[in-house]
Amino acid sequence: MYRILKPFKLLIVISLLQSSLSFSSNIENSTNHIKTIVFGAGCFWSVEKKFQETYGVINVESGYADGKNIKPFYKEIIKRENRFNPDNYAEVVKVTYNSNKTNLENLLKTFFEMHDPTQENRQGNDIGVQYRSVVLTSSKEETLLSNKIKNKYQSLLKEKGFGPIKTNIKELTNFYLAENYHQDYLKKNPNGYCPDYSTGVVFSKKLDKFTDNKNLVVGKKILILEAEGCPYCYKLRQDVLNDYQGSFEIFYRKSNELDEIELKSPTWATPTIYFLENGKEVWSHQGYLSNEKFYKSLGRFKLGKTEAYNVAFNQGTDPTYCKEYELFKNTPDGVFIDKLSGAPLFSTKYRFNSKTGWLSFTEAVKDSVTEHMDYSYGMVRVEIRSKSSGIHLGHVFNDGPNGKPRYCINATVLEFVPNLDT
Repeated sequence: MYRILKPFKLLIVISLLQSSLSFSSNIENSTNHIKTIVFGAGCFWSVEKKFQETYGVINVESGYADGKNIKPFYKEIIKRENRFNPDNYAEVVKVTYNSNKTNLENLLKTFFEMHDPTQENRQGNDIGVQYRSVVLTSSKEETLLSNKIKNKYQSLLKEKGFGPIKTNIKELTNFYLAENYHQDYLKKNPNGYCPDYSTGVVFSKKLDKFTDNKNLVVGKKILILEAEGCPYCYKLRQDVLNDYQGSFEIFYRKSNELDEIELKSPTWATPTIYFLENGKEVWSHQGYLSNEKFYKSLGRFKLGKTEAYNVAFNQGTDPTYCKEYELFKNTPDGVFIDKLSGAPLFSTKYRFNSKTGWLSFTEAVKDSVTEHMDYSYGMVRVEIRSKSSGIHLGHVFNDGPNGKPRYCINATVLEFVPNLDT
């Protein structure tokens, strides 16, 4: 005998059933907003970096796709015989994103803007089919949208004088995860540069901005080319540039802020360090430079083939009573600074006449120099170097006045600043 439920109880049962069905449906659709798309735009670690910084992106994985008949391993795809093999895999990244925070159109625009899609089978100095521009989709709808965005970008590129886009758009057939050392490449390799092969053409029209570089085109200057989110740029500032106090002014610019400057070297790598004279490039270096290498390069730029350079980097010695010694032996109160870094080294408060023909001090500015054993010329001495730049300054001996040390210092590697006593 079946028991008939009262209407009120029946409504409760129906409501519970609906809630249960709704809960099951929510579980089933809870990840529908997590989507993936695969892009190839040259060397995968530069593309990986850009998308890792993009809002709404959850994960970026480097890998190989769109190839066949060869093994999907890095050592295989870079072989000479596969460099222009049409079956070779492309270096790609699989981008996983939250479609509630961003959408495929935004990612496609980022993709086209980050590289030069008019280059076929290359990006910058990277040449070969593995560096081809490609979008690998998961549905016909994604393919249609990708082609739509591609056509829009083609129109923008044409206005700026660029040729046809070479990007291939098709549905994804395979994706193989790259070796572990290719994942999060920039985090694992702190000494390098961030490639930027972008054309400068963007979907959102921006007002053309003219950068006033009039101070850069007169005299000797240092130009640092940077980009937003470049970890090597940040590291260069932290390790080297933030402590620089030298006489050559440093200017920081992005690639679209180089008006009136004559550069011979490419501007697609950040950081790039340029030494300029009257607005023209004299020397440049792409990528991070250690403190030692930065100051050695600056030494060539500022000192040239002089006695000062020989002293600073070849542990040379000034002639006794040289011109710089005569200039510095009786200055007013002040401080002697590192000729390259500008860091204070010795105060006139501790200067004395040792009658040796070299500048002498009883002590150095606190924490400004380092000591190193020197066994050259059959002698045992203590060498003194500038802590900031690493350049050779001279030696320290135990024969100063009143039992104090005697810092015997080469004048050619110093500059004098009056009334800056430490």
